[in-house]
Amino acid sequence: MDGASTPGAGGLKGADRSLPLAARVQGRRYALPVAKKTAKKTTRKTARKGKGAVIDAPAMPEGAVRTPAPVALGSIIGQDRAVGVVHRAVASGRLHHAWIFHGPAGVGKFTAALAFAAVILDPTSTPNLSGEIEPDPDSETQRLLRAGTHPDLHVIVKELARFADEKSVRDSKLTTIPKDVIDQHLIRPAKLAPRMRTDARAKKVFIVDEAELMDRSPTNAPVQNAILKTLEEPPEGTVIVLVTSSEDRLLPTIRSRCQRVAFTPLAGAEMERWLESAGLEFARDEREWLLAYAGGSPGRLERAHRDGQYAWHRAVEPMLARADAGEQPFDLGSTMSKLVDDWAKGWVDEGAKVGENRSKESANRDGARQMLALVAQHYRGQLSDGGRARRAVAAIELLGRAERLIGSNVQVASVMDDLAAGLGGR
Repeated sequence: MDGASTPGAGGLKGADRSLPLAARVQGRRYALPVAKKTAKKTTRKTARKGKGAVIDAPAMPEGAVRTPAPVALGSIIGQDRAVGVVHRAVASGRLHHAWIFHGPAGVGKFTAALAFAAVILDPTSTPNLSGEIEPDPDSETQRLLRAGTHPDLHVIVKELARFADEKSVRDSKLTTIPKDVIDQHLIRPAKLAPRMRTDARAKKVFIVDEAELMDRSPTNAPVQNAILKTLEEPPEGTVIVLVTSSEDRLLPTIRSRCQRVAFTPLAGAEMERWLESAGLEFARDEREWLLAYAGGSPGRLERAHRDGQYAWHRAVEPMLARADAGEQPFDLGSTMSKLVDDWAKGWVDEGAKVGENRSKESANRDGARQMLALVAQHYRGQLSDGGRARRAVAAIELLGRAERLIGSNVQVASVMDDLAAGLGGR
């Protein structure tokens, strides 16, 4: 998960943890307005193209996605190389119009994209004592950015589908970023004049989070193709940043038009620095497990902590140990599926409390993938053990099969039972 609500790498300093409605996106919290279909004041009348029918669509207030306050580029932990690339580009005076921030989930890509936007949208940005370009923290631009109300910063996330004109898009399961969202929040606004008059390096900035979710298939890529013209011929002063943990899912024609910036996992000392800055405290055993599980991703660590995955680990670890000893852990499958189901129900219930219609099916798949990652962590630790490496490789192959089954919408309980049987039968 990229960009958790904490300082430093993958973190956002000053993030509001009491937002009225939070949509989790890779562990990040976006504030989205509640859209009640039955309340007239929260709907707008929209004419369906080509027909005279008038439909109700949830009103999307200006600033529907309120992003966390940006941090200074220099405060991002563990991404010196990536931040250096951005600093040099800004200082050169030849700012490219299209960027891809790519790397593992949860290592600070979105945080850096916001920090980048804060620099190039602000006319007060000048060299500091170290020669790095940074804005006046008390400027009007920074005030608007901290409040989440800057009119020329556009953050595009899949959750904006909830406010689309078309009911079919509003009712989608948020597994992709629909073309309607890209049209409404990137392509059309990019053609308009900026709302603020400024002599900043950029007039408008668009950040597409989880950009790999823009629809594409081996034979068709409607959403990604839709933004190609904007990438090729952007309006003057427009900067687009695609944030992705799966760069290979972006079209080659998109990648070739963008300045690419690579983000990497944090080293052990950097993770310790991040933990200290985040103010997270754990018992020793949980801390050690979380650091190993995170693999250098602050966002992944924070989500694991928030979702109680250490408790999952404690529940399934003894059963995995029995499977490693050649026993058949008959309760492993049911235990894993129950943990996933309980988490998914809790996540859906949490959304209902704030008026958000969350998909239980989508939550089950997400939880199942978390469980598979947790089990994978158990077996990755055995790969360097000559006596257990072969069995560990076989177990990881079984996990790959389980991942594919989840992706094919096979019921979680069936997948977990199948996985448990395979682990016990190795």
